[in-house]
Amino acid sequence: MTTTTKPAAPVAASPNRRPGPVALGLRQGRLEITQFLRSRESVVFTMGFPVIMILIFAAIFNDEIAPGVSYTQYFITGMIATGLMTVSFQNLGIWIPIERDRGVLKRYRGTPMPKWAYFAGKVLMVVAIGVAETVLLLAVSVAFFDLDLPATAGRWLTFGWVSVLGVTACTLCGIAISSLARTARSGSAVVTPVALVLQFISGVFFVFTELPGWMQHVAALFPLKWMCQGLRAVFLPDSFGGQEPGGSFELGRVALVLAAWCVIGLVLCLTTFRWTTKRDG
Repeated sequence: MTTTTKPAAPVAASPNRRPGPVALGLRQGRLEITQFLRSRESVVFTMGFPVIMILIFAAIFNDEIAPGVSYTQYFITGMIATGLMTVSFQNLGIWIPIERDRGVLKRYRGTPMPKWAYFAGKVLMVVAIGVAETVLLLAVSVAFFDLDLPATAGRWLTFGWVSVLGVTACTLCGIAISSLARTARSGSAVVTPVALVLQFISGVFFVFTELPGWMQHVAALFPLKWMCQGLRAVFLPDSFGGQEPGGSFELGRVALVLAAWCVIGLVLCLTTFRWTTKRDG
């Protein structure tokens, strides 16, 4: 008696599935965050600088700048705004030219990966590091300098939309300004002076209304001043709004200016961004 063995059924080949848009963006974001954390210089400067500055300034200036308003309570608003600008505008303005000079962007453009995924990764990195840095700043300020956190949901809501609009504007402007750097080395030379000047004239290190009038007018042209002003509405009492140049915190105007800079930054990105260096043609 013979038995016949049926041949094994062929194994169906699993289709080569491409990741969807969400998965693709998340993968690129994870890659960007990993690359950022592997760069000690970026981590120390981007996340450590605001913390070091608030430790120094809050330790030196421990008096009140207005009844019931300590210097730390005022200074934290500028440091949060500076931290968000550093991780977005300054970080992207320096690192994108490095990637362009090394040919990373050229290789990205030659792969099947859609172009938007590259920018999605940058945005996710900015959001993740920005949130971590803000939490770290608040924790240090509460633990060591008795910072009073916002007590109402309305103030937290203001904190949210000011941060979102501000970091969006700074991210787009950082991508746009990256095209001004001709080489990897020139990125820092182009971006860092701009960022430092804006910090000094936007009420980050000093009370804004104590600056010369012409500085206040120049600062009002750029997002950082309005980010600081919007955050002052979150952390300072309502009565302090009377000391602002406009006689109030002008949250409507803050939203309008930051939204306008989001549009300006987007237009600049679309018209100026380059994937290759000039020597690549």
